Amino acid sequence: MLISIKGVLTAEEVAHTLNALKNADWADGRHSAGYLSQNVKNNQQLPDEDPIASELGEVILNALQKNAVFTASALPLKVLPPLFNRYSDNQSYGGHIDGAVRPIAGSPHRIRTDLSATLFLSDPDSYDGGELVVNDAFGERAIKLSAGDMVLYPGTSIHRIESVTRGVRLAAFFWIQSMVRDNSQRETLFQLDSAIQSLAADVPKHASLVELAGIYHNLLRSWADT
Repeated sequence: MLISIKGVLTAEEVAHTLNALKNADWADGRHSAGYLSQNVKNNQQLPDEDPIASELGEVILNALQKNAVFTASALPLKVLPPLFNRYSDNQSYGGHIDGAVRPIAGSPHRIRTDLSATLFLSDPDSYDGGELVVNDAFGERAIKLSAGDMVLYPGTSIHRIESVTRGVRLAAFFWIQSMVRDNSQRETLFQLDSAIQSLAADVPKHASLVELAGIYHNLLRSWADT
């Protein structure tokens, strides 16, 4: 399931982030890649513990805590601090799959990568190429969102970044360990929650609302790891 979430960052937060990244000390992205991904990864990335990455990551994490769509769709248990990458001059990242478990920099802890997230930071009209292409049950899906918007997709997906042939593509990326590790169960809960919200908006006193909410929470109680 691919979920597009609009307006994770405000225009002011995007502008602040882009301004901070102008002074960033970018490194070769291959340094953080696994032995297979090193052969297909060609980009720049901020080191995990870079102070600019840490500051901007906090802005994103704070925004996610207030985003109802993110909470409902990801059901987050743990969120890896966001990382930042940069593509220009025909840089790309070939087809790969994210590692199942990622360390949290500066700590002994790790998270299971149930969901991958890309938060777009550059205006899509400011660069050519750079689409995130995700393989799912419907084939290849090319994704290029407005600055401040984010896409969530299963960590099990093979994906790639197309070559950036003009301009600069900046993005944040990170992973989420969900309370519900199974993608189909998580999708069912999100669909049920969305239906309940729609019904509550259209018919706020509908007699079935409490029963449907009970079904949702009983499923979540059965499936969740905390």
